[in-house]
Amino acid sequence: MDLAPYVDRLRRELAVAAGAGGEEARALAERLAATLDSATRLALLEALSAAADEITHDLTPGSVEVRLRGRDPDFVVTPPPAAPPPPDEERPAPPPPPAPPEVEEGGTSRISLRVPEQLKPRIEEAAAREGLSVNAWLVRAVAAALDPGASNERSGRRPARQPGNRYSGWVR
Repeated sequence: MDLAPYVDRLRRELAVAAGAGGEEARALAERLAATLDSATRLALLEALSAAADEITHDLTPGSVEVRLRGRDPDFVVTPPPAAPPPPDEERPAPPPPPAPPEVEEGGTSRISLRVPEQLKPRIEEAAAREGLSVNAWLVRAVAAALDPGASNERSGRRPARQPGNRYSGWVR
């Protein structure tokens, strides 16, 4: 998605508004418009990211992500996974994934995660095998790693809920 037309439109609107204040105000608006480019792009990216979060909330277990490519955002839509094919009699069914943590309704937080180059394709393959976006897969992996009662859940026993533990993200 090219943000340039939106940034240019804002620049033109600022020039028109400043034109009413005379030549000095117009010159000042032109100088300000040049410095507002990055701030305008950031505000638009934040709005697009918030919209993607709202759409993802309604699309769960699918997701919509905003990815920055150069200076412009791209949308990546991950549809909900299709029903898994019937298991082969020759292969045992894989163990079920850990149960998603109980989350309260609320916002999400954004973090940057840097992983070694050789680990990234393995993460993408694991997410694809489970029919999840990389983000949803990472949230599930982190939640499973942080949940001390994960082994109890597999055995059918639920651990007592510990106060103060709260997770957020996209999971199914």
